[in-house]
Amino acid sequence: MFRAIASRIKQGHRTTPYPAAPLQMPERFRGYPLVSPANEASEATCPYGAYSKESGGCLDMGKCLFCAECPVGTIQFTTDYQLAVTNRDHLLVHPGSEHHHARPLPPDLRRLFGRSLKFREVSAGGCNACEADTNVLSTIGWDLGRFGIQFVASPRHADGLWVTGPVTEHMAKALLTTYEAIPDPKIVVACGACAINGGPYIDTPQVCNGVDSIVPVDLYIPGCPPHPATILDGLLRILNKIKG
Repeated sequence: MFRAIASRIKQGHRTTPYPAAPLQMPERFRGYPLVSPANEASEATCPYGAYSKESGGCLDMGKCLFCAECPVGTIQFTTDYQLAVTNRDHLLVHPGSEHHHARPLPPDLRRLFGRSLKFREVSAGGCNACEADTNVLSTIGWDLGRFGIQFVASPRHADGLWVTGPVTEHMAKALLTTYEAIPDPKIVVACGACAINGGPYIDTPQVCNGVDSIVPVDLYIPGCPPHPATILDGLLRILNKIKG
């Protein structure tokens, strides 16, 4: 027992101080993209159609897998992990465009969910990468529960729906049923490129190309998979616990 106590004291506090202190991401981390003017090579190179030369060049972060297959010099990925937005159009990045962040929920919803926000998660045909990085937030390193945010087993106990995966045909009904089972008012989070736009499976006959083809979405978290910091940043912003 004494050894366990001594070991615990030696280990110290392991939970990240975010958002009290900013996170330092490694140089190799691919975060918010800076887009150069239109380039035909980039449009042809992108394997998932995330880049378009129209309107002077545009990268859709909702489609982007951050694979870095785009030609050098066309798109530069920064280490900025603050990618989540509340408007789907804000995932479209143009040369020199404003960096949008997730906006706070309306005041009445923040009063309801500000201290306690419970999600029911639906894995709608994903590969489990987004699920894994979501689960990481419940570990000691992130301690999601300190913000009053938890995942529950029953939609009847939930305040919102958390969706991962491209929403396959076989999961569309289950997703809608779960959504309808959650009491109003409720929110919906699309976590990952698949949930936002179908990911690498976009436009295949077996998928519905994302969540908002079935139910309305309140928070989009891009990435393949999104980094836990990106997920946490989006959640805290809609609760107005991060400003600016």
